[in-house]
This record gives sequence, structure tokens and C-alpha cells, in this order.
Amino acid sequence: MTADPLAQTIVLAACAIALFLMCVAFFLTVWRVVNGPTLPDRIVALDMLVAIAIGFLAVIAIKTGFNLYIDIAISLGLVGFLATVALARFVLTQGMPQDDRDPLAAAPGRHGRPPEARRARPQRRRGRAR
Repeated sequence: MTADPLAQTIVLAACAIALFLMCVAFFLTVWRVVNGPTLPDRIVALDMLVAIAIGFLAVIAIKTGFNLYIDIAISLGLVGFLATVALARFVLTQGMPQDDRDPLAAAPGRHGRPPEARRARPQRRRGRAR
């Protein structure tokens, strides 16, 4: 059973356009990984690189007709998800370096110190000491 030559031409053209657009997205995302201002930006960019790689594998599977690429893309998606969760957990437990923090989030309060630097003072009781 042979496919229509016009349909094959359309599929090949769509694959070529998709590969070109994913190459552009790949290079823009790599730029974000290198120049990302904060650690969470870099983590999101790495997650996006995994999604672009999955897209590449899917387009190559369509173009070549070799279905094993789909299985590889599924496993890459699972590994990429676990890597993103691990990096997010690392950021939560270790915290971000002082350079990467949002300057507006740690703005000084009414005491002139950032919220992390302030400690809760114990309440003093009024009355006689026991």
C-alpha cells in the first residue's frame, strides 16, 4: 500500500519546517541556560531542552517511520520529569545563592532588615516574676 505522493510531500515539508523551528527553539533555550539570571530560570530551561529533544525524536520518528524513536521519547520524558523534580527539590532544600534571589522578595521591612534577618522576640509577661 503506497501513500499518495502529495501527502508524502506535505509530511516531508511539515517535518522540515518543524525541525527548523525546533532548532531555533533549541538554540534560544541553550542561550537561556547559559545566560539565565537565576537558578530557577536555568532549571526551567533545562526542562524545556528535554521537551525539545522529545519533539525532535517524534519528528524523526514520523519522518523515518521507525517507531522505536517514540519509545525513546517516552522514556526521555520520564527521566526528564524526574530530573526536574530532583532539581526543584534541591533548590528547596539548599536554597538559592544570595546573587540569584529576587531583590524585591527580600526587600527590607519597617525595621530596615530583610525578613530573614529578623528574629521573633519572646513575649514579655507583665506582672511579677515567679
